[in-house]
Amino acid sequence: MSAVVNHRSTPVEDSFVDSLIAGESDYSPVSDYLLRSVHVTHRQDSINWILNAHAHYQFHPLTAVLSVNYFDRFLSAAPASIEWDNGWKFQLLSVACFSLAAKMEEPEVPLLLDLQVSEPRFVFEPKSIQKMELWVMEKLNWRLRSVTPFDFIDYFVYKLPQSSCANEHHFYCQCSDLIVKTIRVIDFMRFRPSVIAAAAVVSAAGEGVEIPESYYEKVDKVLEMVRSCHQLMEEYLVDTCPSVRKQWRSDERPPPASPDGVLDAATCVSCDTRSDDLQVIRTPGDQEREVKRARPNVQEEQP
Repeated sequence: MSAVVNHRSTPVEDSFVDSLIAGESDYSPVSDYLLRSVHVTHRQDSINWILNAHAHYQFHPLTAVLSVNYFDRFLSAAPASIEWDNGWKFQLLSVACFSLAAKMEEPEVPLLLDLQVSEPRFVFEPKSIQKMELWVMEKLNWRLRSVTPFDFIDYFVYKLPQSSCANEHHFYCQCSDLIVKTIRVIDFMRFRPSVIAAAAVVSAAGEGVEIPESYYEKVDKVLEMVRSCHQLMEEYLVDTCPSVRKQWRSDERPPPASPDGVLDAATCVSCDTRSDDLQVIRTPGDQEREVKRARPNVQEEQP
């Protein structure tokens, strides 16, 4: 689905754009996030699952961007004492962030069990996901209306010559696709949302469009960042369509116990999608529950 297209004849108030730029850092991971021990592989697997689920339900582009924004902001704010070296923890976080983003943007949101599509390695009970949702919102200080590149698209498009986007709907779709693709490439995390938006509009406009000086008025202090972001888009995103379809890998060992305060008194379910067996794994103090899934020939085993 494409982003909502507004009329270019309506300019965006400068004061509104200034307020968005001033608040960008409040809705971004902490500055040293990438310098920490970020598990790049788990993060990439999580983003791939989010994008696959996003495509499955044909949600709005903003839903995908918000999901990853919540994911990174949570990890950057989570206590250092929590070990995030297990795949099931990242997947639970992915589902929770995707669910929260869908609730923020989509008119209709599937049930939490139905939301877990694309043959995930683990399937979580609604209670487990809801607990993680609460933890995510707490760490984000309940600030879910994030500033994203989509907030700046109308401003930068309006700055272009009228002839640069004769097919307005197609142009906005190109900008939207570029923005969504950036979340797959970790290098784009060093750019602010306004910078990504400015670079995306320039990339969508193409080489033949002369960009007026006023275009960079709001990002003149980080003009080199815009150029760097644009160059990165040209190298990695333009005329390409990353289609990495990584799925959660199988592991013979059961997931370790949940960290304190996250899933205590909740049930974690591990599902090997290549077999007809569904394994219910109990965390400490839990009672085993039957997880009903719309899957044929699935039998429950005692752990």
